[in-house]
Amino acid sequence: MKIRRFIGRDMREALNMVKKELGGEAVIMSNKKVTDGIEIVAAYDSPAKPTLSRQETNQTGPAQDVMQSVKHRQASGTGSGAQSMATKKPIPSLSEIIGDSGPDSLRELLEKQNGQTTQQQLANGRNENNGHPSIAGQNQPLNNSVGTAHTAKAATDTNAQAMADIRSELHSLRNVLQFQISGLLKQEQNRHHPLHGYLTSRLEQMGISSKIANEVMSYTPADADERQAWLYLLKLLANRINTSGNAILNEQGAVALVGPTGTGKTTTIAKLAARAAQKYGADQVALVTIDSYRIAAYEQLATYGKIIGCAVKKAQNAQELSDILFQLRNKRLVLIDTAGFGQRDSRLIKQLDTLHQDSCANIKKYIVMQANTQHKVMEQTLNVFNHVALQGCIFTKLDECYSLGEAISAAIEHKLAVSYVTDGQRVPEDIKVADAKYLISTAAKLYKKYGLIHTEKREQDIPAMAV
Repeated sequence: MKIRRFIGRDMREALNMVKKELGGEAVIMSNKKVTDGIEIVAAYDSPAKPTLSRQETNQTGPAQDVMQSVKHRQASGTGSGAQSMATKKPIPSLSEIIGDSGPDSLRELLEKQNGQTTQQQLANGRNENNGHPSIAGQNQPLNNSVGTAHTAKAATDTNAQAMADIRSELHSLRNVLQFQISGLLKQEQNRHHPLHGYLTSRLEQMGISSKIANEVMSYTPADADERQAWLYLLKLLANRINTSGNAILNEQGAVALVGPTGTGKTTTIAKLAARAAQKYGADQVALVTIDSYRIAAYEQLATYGKIIGCAVKKAQNAQELSDILFQLRNKRLVLIDTAGFGQRDSRLIKQLDTLHQDSCANIKKYIVMQANTQHKVMEQTLNVFNHVALQGCIFTKLDECYSLGEAISAAIEHKLAVSYVTDGQRVPEDIKVADAKYLISTAAKLYKKYGLIHTEKREQDIPAMAV
């Protein structure tokens, strides 16, 4: 038996070299990776058929030494030597190296190796085209990584939910503590300054916001009695109200009344137009409507114009409005009626954009609000209409109010001048030029008429509820 060593670039090339040099019945002694590729040591019984290559010729020295050692052991085969050879592990064949399920000959091994190489090349080609690793080779790691990712995501979601619950609990606890602390501070303040606490409560019951009530309360003399302090507070409130007087009728130009739906814009325009016609003549007054959404909006304004005797026009867009204003440039007063929309209506923004264009820059805008509206609703309304540069406001429906402090607070907080107030449906009688003292006295009368009764009833109900 002779031993040969072959070195190829890969396993396929090395096996082909073994088959070519030693035949298909050669026995593979060992295989390992070396620097130049794959090294295979094979044994054979018959002499090699072809001549040795240059590389193999250089390697015959060590192979001949190994063969001489093997022959020496076979020649000196005694009983003990035979027993030793019997106990030693036999030299594996190709089938033993590959396994029982593999091929039994070198030819079948080469065929298997060729098939595996082709499949590997196809797989590599698909992976290079797709830019992804082999699915078959990474199926199990991928499953493991997906499972790990799901577990990590579930743990992260659980932690995030726990943190959200903790934040919610802390926020609730903070609100409760702030409420308790503010209550304790208020009680402490009322204990040291009972008159201040009482008067502040009266202002809030009158409809004045807590912010303004505390501000004016800080200027009240400490040594004043209840009546003097109350009158002083009402005077401070009146001084903080800004009014514009009869500016719409006294100044020449175009005026647009804007505001939410149902506030009485059209009726207020009719009242102002009638007053202007009485003062300057009907030929010096004109009415324009840009309300193309409400049914019979133009007809209603045209009816008022026919009664007053002034011109009435209708504009569909900003360009038409600009043309109409140019036609009416010689009129002393042009009153523009707009459509009423809710604060969240998208059409309101479109209408405000029309009034905000350069062609309508000379139009003065006044907002019309119901005096019996909640303070928060007024805040939202003013926030929506503020970007059209309001010159003032008009409060309507004072005859329907139970409290006027909300309207006063909104005007003070937004530094908005109050121009007119209306207290009925009669044209043109039920409209007045706004006056700060009149507003405060009306608010105080409403509080005395409705607020005190409600407060006394509530104070009587509290002990009854406690019992």
